[in-house]
Amino acid sequence: MKFNKNALMMTLLKSRTFIVLIILVVFFSFASPTFLTSKSLLLIAKHVALYGILGIGMTYVIITGGIDLSVGAVVGLSGMIAGGLINEGLQMFGYTLYFSVPMIALITIICGAAVGVVNGFLITRFNVAPFIATLGMMYVARGFAMLRSNGATFSNIVGKEALGNTGFELFGRDIWGIPVGAIILAVIAVGASVVLKKTPFGWHVFSIGGNERAAKLSGVKVNQVKLMVYLFSGACSAIVGIITASQLVASHPASGESWEMNAIAAAVLGGTSMAGGIGTIGGTIVGAFVIGVINDGMVMCGVSEFWQMVIKGLVIVLAVIIDQFQRNLQAKMALQARSKDAVVH
Repeated sequence: MKFNKNALMMTLLKSRTFIVLIILVVFFSFASPTFLTSKSLLLIAKHVALYGILGIGMTYVIITGGIDLSVGAVVGLSGMIAGGLINEGLQMFGYTLYFSVPMIALITIICGAAVGVVNGFLITRFNVAPFIATLGMMYVARGFAMLRSNGATFSNIVGKEALGNTGFELFGRDIWGIPVGAIILAVIAVGASVVLKKTPFGWHVFSIGGNERAAKLSGVKVNQVKLMVYLFSGACSAIVGIITASQLVASHPASGESWEMNAIAAAVLGGTSMAGGIGTIGGTIVGAFVIGVINDGMVMCGVSEFWQMVIKGLVIVLAVIIDQFQRNLQAKMALQARSKDAVVH
């Protein structure tokens, strides 16, 4: 009977994020009459897309046992890169080059990925702790974002027909009532999930988080895998920067401030273990919905921004505590199962 209780508890723990999401939706539906309106749901979907994309990159990083605190700053830097290329172009040798929107998006993503590569290089080649390396890059990226325009905003980034750089606002639009950001999230989520579950690279990511030394001894190229993981996180951040700038039709260097906390919360709430070796993309998406609902629900209910910060911080701490409880319960159940088998044999 005790084993059955443990099994039931484990089932509830594994489904905790989805259960919390349902509770939050029901609560805010009663607390705010505007919560379930189409306009509010569309806004939540746009925010969830941003947190979800950041969370996917963060999930890969955390599974390897790392952390990436630079993602929010890369969002701001990427927006400034894209906005600057649209409004001012690229000045080289006395000439100004203007790029098409697809090329601007590609350049921006490459820049974001480059920040991730620097993070990975510091961690793998110089053995800098992920927390310190990415914390430093957070300040570097935010500083460069400020320097790009001396702290000013690139406004009205719609381009000009004569320059061939119009259409940037497409990333912030809706198609058949669905935000383009949500469509991008779905594509990235499917691809990231397949890679994580069905490819050798995904297995290597899990093995590094589970036991890095054992993974290295078994032939896994640990440094290369970590480098690719941080590159992917940086690219995801750049994509979010593009979508954010497109939605606002403006780029501000402070965009994405503190969003690393939303990304970490989405991943941890979705079941990704801060100890590494455990995590799913689907869980992170559900976690992103929880963060989006909490953020927008509290705004609709008129909750102070300061209390929002307190609540989100408590949510992260509680998620880590529950994760630790789940890991201890799993270890206990595994020990009981081995003891039972030993008695039978």
